[in-house]
Amino acid sequence: MPRYIATRLVSAAVMAVLASLVVFLISALVPGDPVLAQLGDMAASNPETVSEWRAKWGLDLPLWERYGIFLNGLLHGDLGISIATRRPVLEDIAQYAPATIELATVSFLLTLVVGIPLGVAAAVWRDGWVDSAARVVSLLGVSSPTFWLAFIMLAIFYGWLGWAPGPGRIDPIAFPPEGPTGLFLVDAALDGDWETWWDAASHLVLPAIVLAAATIGLITRTTRAAMLDSLGQDYVRVARAKGLRAGVIVLRHALPNALVPVVTLGGLAYANLLAGAVMTETVFSWPGLGRYTFRSAAALDFPAIIGITLVVSATYLLVNLIVDLSYAMLDPRVRR
Repeated sequence: MPRYIATRLVSAAVMAVLASLVVFLISALVPGDPVLAQLGDMAASNPETVSEWRAKWGLDLPLWERYGIFLNGLLHGDLGISIATRRPVLEDIAQYAPATIELATVSFLLTLVVGIPLGVAAAVWRDGWVDSAARVVSLLGVSSPTFWLAFIMLAIFYGWLGWAPGPGRIDPIAFPPEGPTGLFLVDAALDGDWETWWDAASHLVLPAIVLAAATIGLITRTTRAAMLDSLGQDYVRVARAKGLRAGVIVLRHALPNALVPVVTLGGLAYANLLAGAVMTETVFSWPGLGRYTFRSAAALDFPAIIGITLVVSATYLLVNLIVDLSYAMLDPRVRR
């Protein structure tokens, strides 16, 4: 196990360095002129203003020197200064990240609570009505465009029926909870403010369902396929021959072996939820990293774009590392 963990840590470190290089090169080669985007047509026509602006943001330096400065700052926890907000990119990310983390985590929990039991039930009662319902849910979730589903959910449950609150993390007239995490559910619970907690939770329902829709379909299909494979193995036949109950066979013998591919997909799904909430956050006016990314891209704010992309890359690397280490707990062959 120590050798296995050390190998994965070294691999993650190498991938992090390569990711920083790729992100920097892509941001440097992206089409568009940040000078024109930030200064406007009239100011950009003044050569002195353009030269001063390029020198301020290091755009007049060679590419390799810019990467060296960027890598040195990255090693010291400095992602640069945002051109649009004039604030450190790390502070902007720290401000917007809690909203995305809260939304993605609730969506991921919803995915697991719905997707895994639905996939297990579809495999146990194969070709029955449960299996048919699981297939319909998977197909609808995977094939529905996120922006379309978000507008439909908002129009029906907020505009027509009035069952759900409007866009945003909390009611406009309410005060957000003060706490160390920036996660409204956690901070409100720590303060004992259950009215605010319920307000924040009710605002999470619709965007969490929309964000989790496609992931539920993927988890359901993967769990069903893995369970069907496990239920057809010899050890399941032996357990049935011994007279074990069906529930014990499914939960204690088949399901643990079927969880390995589900864990792999689940880890990637959580990273996708963290990184791919742009449309959901835009429709629901959710002040998270998705909206910050959209505004930064529209303004050609390359320090912010680099910082966000690095955070997303680090998220994928961390999730993949956790998934690799979890294999050792799920599969004894990995430990050996």
